[in-house]
Amino acid sequence: MSGIKKLCQSNKKIITIITSLTLLYTISACTGIQTANVDYFADNGTGNSLAIVQNPAGIYHKGITYVSYQGPFEDPYIASYNHKTGEWLGPFRAGTSELGRREGRTKFDNHGKPTLLIDDEGYIHVYYGGHGGDKHHGTNTLGNIHHGANKNSISKRPLDITEWDEVDNISVFGTYNQAIKMDNGDIYLFYRHGAHRSDWVYQKSTDNGRTYDAPVSFLKHKRRTDLDAVDSWYAWAVKGEGNNIIVGFDYHLCWDGRAEPSGRGHTTERHDAHFMSFNTQTGEWTNVQGDLLNMPLNREEAEQKTLAASTGDMWTFNGSVKLDSEGHPHIATNYGVDLGKKTGGPKLTHHLRWNGSDWSQPTTVNGKISGESRGDFTVSSSSNIEFILSDNDGTDATITRWVSDNGGKSFSKKDELLRRPSSTFAVSSLIENSHPDARLIVAERSRLTPHRKIYLVGDNGPLGRLLQDATLEKDSSVFVSKIK
Repeated sequence: MSGIKKLCQSNKKIITIITSLTLLYTISACTGIQTANVDYFADNGTGNSLAIVQNPAGIYHKGITYVSYQGPFEDPYIASYNHKTGEWLGPFRAGTSELGRREGRTKFDNHGKPTLLIDDEGYIHVYYGGHGGDKHHGTNTLGNIHHGANKNSISKRPLDITEWDEVDNISVFGTYNQAIKMDNGDIYLFYRHGAHRSDWVYQKSTDNGRTYDAPVSFLKHKRRTDLDAVDSWYAWAVKGEGNNIIVGFDYHLCWDGRAEPSGRGHTTERHDAHFMSFNTQTGEWTNVQGDLLNMPLNREEAEQKTLAASTGDMWTFNGSVKLDSEGHPHIATNYGVDLGKKTGGPKLTHHLRWNGSDWSQPTTVNGKISGESRGDFTVSSSSNIEFILSDNDGTDATITRWVSDNGGKSFSKKDELLRRPSSTFAVSSLIENSHPDARLIVAERSRLTPHRKIYLVGDNGPLGRLLQDATLEKDSSVFVSKIK
């Protein structure tokens, strides 16, 4: 150690040959810089930092993977990884969320997680911050309200995440943003226009996301006449073939508080799996057989024309939808037994596909009959399917790959990409146009802290960085106590 001290104090000696390991240790001893590597890239994720429904949360573009997550005060944070140099940039705060700053806040809301898009001029867009809008925003003509404001921030310069402009060009009443850029550059932003009792809509931009047309409803909420409840939905939209956008969705039975049969009040009761397609050139919506649908779609017509799987008494949590090489849709949906909780109970990821004439029976991806999993998938052909799942092995959280070579009739575990003890994981959908080394974003959740370590995970595991660079300022929220 004394030799290292002399080296630090002397600026006259010239070192001509030195190993990189010794040099790293020397710099550390001289300056106190933390040189340890960690396998996460940020430690300031907050609450439920990621979800599949906010899509995409990450994009691979021109050698760089751009990623987003919910950080302190539920603000959107953006980082990037250069695959050629192995360097991280950021994360940077890209906007200010009303959800993290509202008065009377008793907990994290978690509905305003960020969604990314890169337009044809290279500007990066992030959509965030909404859970249906607040009463100070006025009347929501397409549903009800809750909290927050749906917002859009755009990078000040193309492909530069360091500085952002907040722009007022989308409806404040949105939540669950899903951003899609078509081949001609048109941008479609899909979301629910309000809280639970609201239509699902899209807004279209033809000028690289600088302005948007008014919201257009495609899934209708409405009062039921046979039950004290309202029809509602959860949807997931993504680009299909050519001019088409494909949408997978499930049905949400939104009970009137005490009318819920078991006395649980408001629950997340959801059922079934549906599919439909939107031709952005003609404006026509069709089911998987090509039959025209009346818009906005209501429950009665959905049950007759778009149903892909009936889950009966099982409660669902919808996942993603993809097309195979034959243009046939595949759906990921999560469902499980109602155990009497507000959320029903744990739900496992299932896969089903359209074979050209019928929908297959759903198959559990990890082979379990109960438990909790979430994940997204790719389809390279009608037979070859690969899932990346967040799962649990006892008290350990795991990220694993599961593959099928028989069209989803069965899946086998390929490998394990990440494992953490005494934790659970929240995951993003697969990164758009993903690089093999960066498939999805993962947040490590612990009951002991609201702060989340955020990982970028690829086929060979997570891409880490120096501890000092991954150690960031945390959320310091102070909540109001709930009145009992």
